Amino acid sequence: MLHINELSLNIPETTKPRVVIIGGGFGGVNLVKKLPGKEFQVVMFDRQNYHGFWPLLYQVATAGLEPDAIAEPLRKMFDEDYEDFHFRQVKVTGVNPAAKTVTTLVGELRYDYLVIATGTKSNYFGNEQIKRYSFPLKQIPDALNLRSQMLQAFEQANMIKDPDVRQSLLNFVIVGGGPTGVELAGALAEMRKYILPGDYPGLDFSQMNIILVEGLDRVLPPMSPKSSQTTKEYLESAGVVVKLNTLVESYDGELVTFKGGETIRTQTLIWAAGVSGAQIAGLPPEASERGRYLVNTFNQVIGFPDIFAIGDVAAMKTEKWPRGHPGVAQPAIQQGQHLAKNLQRLIRNEPLQPFEYFDKGSLAIIGRNRAVADLPKDLHLKGFIAWAAWLFVHIYYLIGFRNKLVVLANWIYKFFTRENGNRLIIRPFLRKDDVAGQEFVRRQADLD
Repeated sequence: MLHINELSLNIPETTKPRVVIIGGGFGGVNLVKKLPGKEFQVVMFDRQNYHGFWPLLYQVATAGLEPDAIAEPLRKMFDEDYEDFHFRQVKVTGVNPAAKTVTTLVGELRYDYLVIATGTKSNYFGNEQIKRYSFPLKQIPDALNLRSQMLQAFEQANMIKDPDVRQSLLNFVIVGGGPTGVELAGALAEMRKYILPGDYPGLDFSQMNIILVEGLDRVLPPMSPKSSQTTKEYLESAGVVVKLNTLVESYDGELVTFKGGETIRTQTLIWAAGVSGAQIAGLPPEASERGRYLVNTFNQVIGFPDIFAIGDVAAMKTEKWPRGHPGVAQPAIQQGQHLAKNLQRLIRNEPLQPFEYFDKGSLAIIGRNRAVADLPKDLHLKGFIAWAAWLFVHIYYLIGFRNKLVVLANWIYKFFTRENGNRLIIRPFLRKDDVAGQEFVRRQADLD
């Protein structure tokens, strides 16, 4: 067993400006692609060794795709063709702006320019009970945990004697009516209608409840009211219960309580209600607002000209975007590409160019032939045209030809068969305090 103090970052010394990037998401990846190795040494840190296409994460959770179809190894993306690029799978624990160093679990590294592209993390608004018992959907392990939990719930419901316990297994509560919550609810509704009755003929799936909870007065708050209303109609026609102006007060793993006193028994509460920036220790509080770094139009963190933040963790306030850009992939992609050009201008002593976000629109899918799209020039689409546009955009922005091919093949197969082909419980999910579940797994193992 290796100890942390036996490891080192092993980054070669250089006379070129060193750009350290924290995060291998959309922003970090697009920045690296545009930075010339002849002019910079580029070092990327990330806790995972792959870039994930998170807009399709819900399809992993609902057994529509395998995780390797939406992820690409970072080392494969930046192979020998990228001169003087170095990736290290390590957690960053802090930043020292005075010393211009980044601290990781295995050592420190000095930077000339630091780019924070860490994205977001789930925001539980200080409710530790919900954090403990709910299911987030931010990373691939989250999606696999949720997939196992849902499939295990169906397996247990098929065997359970107590009707009240069976009903709690068939109640699925999704908190958050943004794109993640809406698309997950739609995917679950399609599974309930087309797939699960064939897998579990002994279960009455008219008793399966999908409840989407949103604290505001409409679903998809970032999109237009027209698209929000269409989405609500799509969801309700698919049998999803949509509860607006509703807040969750507590959840203990079995009972969810809403503000106002209403309760629902469920074994599965999915938390898609909010995110906050995944910040790094070391920068002063005044450099942040609501969990995001305040940046100027050059993506420089306010007060730190050699530290940049891009993507979801950055709050660039402008007249058009007074609260910062939306937390979707496009701002991160565009900021990463733009910052690469500005870093080149910096080392050439040229004036920096301000970032201007080109809003390409927003899309959300609710099910087969059901989607909504808000496009530039106040153009709103729905139905098959929006659905086809959603498919095209997501295939286009997937990283790697293999992933594009695999995802497209899965979607074509599903279109003609209505099958989700990955309904495998490969790693059973059990909460630490689930004594009954642990005993059941132990008995199963004893039979092997």
